[in-house]
Amino acid sequence: MVDITHKSTTLRTAVAQAVVKVSKSETITAIENDTVPKGNVFAMSKAAGLLGVKRTPDILPDCHPLPIEFTGIEYKVDGLEITVIFTVKTIYKTGVEVEAMHGASVVALNMYDMLKPIDKGIEIHAIKLLKKKGGKSDFRDKFRKDLRAAVVVCSDTISAGHKEDKAGKAIISKLESCDVKISEYVIIPDEIEDIQQKAKGYQEQGIDLVIYTGGTGLSGRDVTPEALLPLLDRRIPGIEEAIRNYGQGRMPFAMLSRSLAGTLGDTLVLALPGSTNGAKESMDAIFPAVLHSFRILKGARHD
Repeated sequence: MVDITHKSTTLRTAVAQAVVKVSKSETITAIENDTVPKGNVFAMSKAAGLLGVKRTPDILPDCHPLPIEFTGIEYKVDGLEITVIFTVKTIYKTGVEVEAMHGASVVALNMYDMLKPIDKGIEIHAIKLLKKKGGKSDFRDKFRKDLRAAVVVCSDTISAGHKEDKAGKAIISKLESCDVKISEYVIIPDEIEDIQQKAKGYQEQGIDLVIYTGGTGLSGRDVTPEALLPLLDRRIPGIEEAIRNYGQGRMPFAMLSRSLAGTLGDTLVLALPGSTNGAKESMDAIFPAVLHSFRILKGARHD
């Protein structure tokens, strides 16, 4: 199965349909009057659909087992056609499009099975996804494409040439995937004055986003939060909470990180862990959603 461990849990919804076409009006009448020999077609087909959607990962090998938290089944009769509308909701890391289409197909197949003794001309048509909601594609076009970022690696050992930077490069890779232009990438030692000068300088240059990696731990040289806190106009606790919550779900030491988020003017400043995994997971936790902040920050600037 595809690796979804990097994804965040969100509300996911999918609506699918299947069309059952009978060959004579008497079949519709029998369904509506509940005179089909095998029983109530709508009720039994709904039960089959409810069972079917739960078994989707048992039938389709690449589907993830996930919690189905709502299933809705509606029928719309139009002439000789019965349209099955199948809705599935979950709060999980991946969508439920296949579950919705599978459920709709099972409902349609059960209707076929129940109706074939009285109608030999039944056909199933148009099993398809009608809509989905909750994945990253919903927000793909809602972020600005003109943003510029600076990435600052805070590390005594890396700045001295004793170690290669990987965390900063992981951050850059994520930014580029979100269409954010990298204006500067720099490595500096863990010095409060250097950290502050970079933040002030980038803000004066109009850089939209400044991301620091390193110096958020508990050692005596970890001073990035202490350097940035006096400069920030406002902190954004929700971003900090999202980073730590995401990390804690993946390793037990994430709670020790002092990741920081806030604004300096209309520049967003983030301080992330210095480990490669810590930086990468922090970026996965908040991007691209955090870019929505610039619609507010930059909009306020131009009012």
